Amino acid sequence: MAGGRQLRRDAFSLWLEAPLVIAMRCQEMGFAALTGSTQNTTEMTRMVTEKMAAATESVVAANFALAKAVMTAASPETTVRAVSTAALKPYGKRVRSNARRLAKKKT
Repeated sequence: MAGGRQLRRDAFSLWLEAPLVIAMRCQEMGFAALTGSTQNTTEMTRMVTEKMAAATESVVAANFALAKAVMTAASPETTVRAVSTAALKPYGKRVRSNARRLAKKKT
């Protein structure tokens, strides 16, 4: 059951931190729009490229987890948990790093 606990913790963390990152980025873009700054293009480019990279990593990780589960004849519950955990991991990693990075910019 430990795997289920980890999946719930990762999903909950992503659920809390993703809106925070979105809010910080929106605030930054709003300030840039008001001041006429062009520095924000870097952050917008980063948003798009990170999402594409996370999606790609997520698909690859989920496929590897599924292949491993099939090869080891894992139960359906274990397979679903392993694939879900593997698919969430790349997104969680990026959201946590963005939250830390954007919070540092404010200080």
